[in-house]
Amino acid sequence: MPILKQVYRYRGVLLAPPLLLVLFSVFHENESRLVWPIGLGIVLFGVGIRVLAQQHIHHRMKARQDLTTTGLYSIIRNPLYVANTLICLGAVVVSEETWFVPIMLLYCGGLYALVVRYEEASLLKEYGEPYRKYLSDVPRWFPRTLRFWRWGLINSQYFFQALAVESSCLLILIVYVIKDILR
Repeated sequence: MPILKQVYRYRGVLLAPPLLLVLFSVFHENESRLVWPIGLGIVLFGVGIRVLAQQHIHHRMKARQDLTTTGLYSIIRNPLYVANTLICLGAVVVSEETWFVPIMLLYCGGLYALVVRYEEASLLKEYGEPYRKYLSDVPRWFPRTLRFWRWGLINSQYFFQALAVESSCLLILIVYVIKDILR
């Protein structure tokens, strides 16, 4: 468990090595004009998921945090990690190192599998039976239904605050813009 705790603690930092690799790599760049629109779309989709999740979890916001089971958390247990994976995949695409997309997907999948293992054990200790029920009712990664109107995605009380907090995720694109300019 100590290793899982360290992986959990440094989960954000652990995303950096593969992203730095594609930043400085010129191994087999995809020169297609579509990489930026596609990559940007994937990043924006990931940031959008983070905004929708953030309204309910209130991570990095000045709001009370409880066991979150509303919004995206009512259909998957880890929308922030899914969003982070999408943001990383989009960054890989805009880096023009598209051959690295499956590797990044596997890397994020492995990293977040370890993170979730630790996180779920901690939350089970903290919240007990309500969290155990949540674990049995809500799938970890993929929703069981695609009925968007039932998810209660927009929480108007926190929407703009969540948007402000999560807009910083777009900063990841700056280094890839610089890479593209300098080539």
